[in-house]
Amino acid sequence: MSELTAMQREKMIADLRLVVSDAEELLRMTAGEMGEAAISLRGRLQDRLSQAKDKLLTLQSAVSDNAKAAGRAADDYVHDHPWQSVAIGAGVGVVIGLLISRR
Repeated sequence: MSELTAMQREKMIADLRLVVSDAEELLRMTAGEMGEAAISLRGRLQDRLSQAKDKLLTLQSAVSDNAKAAGRAADDYVHDHPWQSVAIGAGVGVVIGLLISRR
């Protein structure tokens, strides 16, 4: 599987949170159902919901760790190469200024 971008990961986390929330609401709404099939389904749903929450926490932790690592790497680079960092920032500013002025 290809590596996901940070934006895709954040979207996946948000989508998974929504699914978990909906599933929990469904479980609350069907709490009064006592048929054998409903009880079996509720049990399976609770197990899968628990697994989804665990995966969500793992994914969220991985995203957070990657963001922190990228921030540390950028900070280290700026400290190791201050003048190159200033030049890169100035270059990006000039390019953005040119793009804005063309409108």
